[in-house]
Amino acid sequence: MKKKVLVITGGHPFEKDPFFEIFNSFENVDWFHEKHPKALSSLNPEKCDDIDAIVFYDIPGIELKRNTDSPVEVSDPTSEYKENFELLLKAGQGLVFLHHAIAGWPSWERYADVIGGRFHYQPGSLHGVNYPDSGYRFDTTQEIRVVDPDHPICEGIPESFTITDEAYICPIFEDSITPVLRSNFDFKDSSNFYSSSLAMKGEMNSNEIWEHPKGSDLIAWVRHESLSPITYIQLGDGPVAYADTNFRKLLSNSINWVSSKEAKNWVMSERLNQITDQAD
Repeated sequence: MKKKVLVITGGHPFEKDPFFEIFNSFENVDWFHEKHPKALSSLNPEKCDDIDAIVFYDIPGIELKRNTDSPVEVSDPTSEYKENFELLLKAGQGLVFLHHAIAGWPSWERYADVIGGRFHYQPGSLHGVNYPDSGYRFDTTQEIRVVDPDHPICEGIPESFTITDEAYICPIFEDSITPVLRSNFDFKDSSNFYSSSLAMKGEMNSNEIWEHPKGSDLIAWVRHESLSPITYIQLGDGPVAYADTNFRKLLSNSINWVSSKEAKNWVMSERLNQITDQAD
């Protein structure tokens, strides 16, 4: 039986035909697409009851208006949306977050916790720490190393592969995630990246008078929140990545894993371990 997959976009431009062709190429996937703002009303347990996995390729809670006086406008999720999202987590909904989705809902810290990090388009606070705006680097050729070759989302993927794609430097909560892929790109500081805030003001590919602390080389991970298995994949900026065999395989595997009984059992095991650790 095919997996029923909801693909959510909105808030960030992308090349639609090459992106959606990825899902058309998956023989075991029956997918449909919803875009913000309509997609917001679809994220509740009733409407997602028969959906195996939700793929987020969106940035909710931000309106990007480059080269204006207010290039980044932030909005808060409604209390209804927050409640429904929590109900999805409690229902064990499988979630896959791609690339720029890590920038979603910047005013809602809980969302960053669910994903495992946050990309900041402008300076912001997270877990009581003040961060500068995050950094980007387009068209970066990286060697990607598989951290856990036995994990189901790495099935059929070589232990290392090369891909040309955008890289991010941003806060990642390494203590709350299970690593899957690492990049050999140098995340030591801001010198290898450009300021996203400056880019939104029209100064593309600039790091002048901008500093960012050392970043993580993790570019894919799994985690759980409540009963939901979750995957984040930092790759996926444009058509070159969309067409990459290993990227497609990683995404296909992620959809299969978050919607599997194996993933649900893993979540229960992780939750049991947490309870045991707290009792000790």
